[in-house]
Amino acid sequence: MGEKKRKEDFKPEFVFERKNYTFMLIGVVFIALGFILMTGGGSDDPNVFNPEIYNWRRIRLAPALVLLGFAIEVYAILLKPDSKEEN
Repeated sequence: MGEKKRKEDFKPEFVFERKNYTFMLIGVVFIALGFILMTGGGSDDPNVFNPEIYNWRRIRLAPALVLLGFAIEVYAILLKPDSKEEN
């Protein structure tokens, strides 16, 4: 009987809460979007230079989105859980 009661009282808990996982998902979306925006701009012929590789989107916007995504991930990990009062 004692073992059965202990199993009923055991409630598995996640490391993070729902809002932590929500921020983590948002961070992953920012990182993925940044890497997607970095793609392209190359040339099929190695003897032909394509200046499109140095446009604003690939040099400024995409890396900024990746760094913002990593900052959101750090925030999601460090976000404190809601205080729960136990009676």
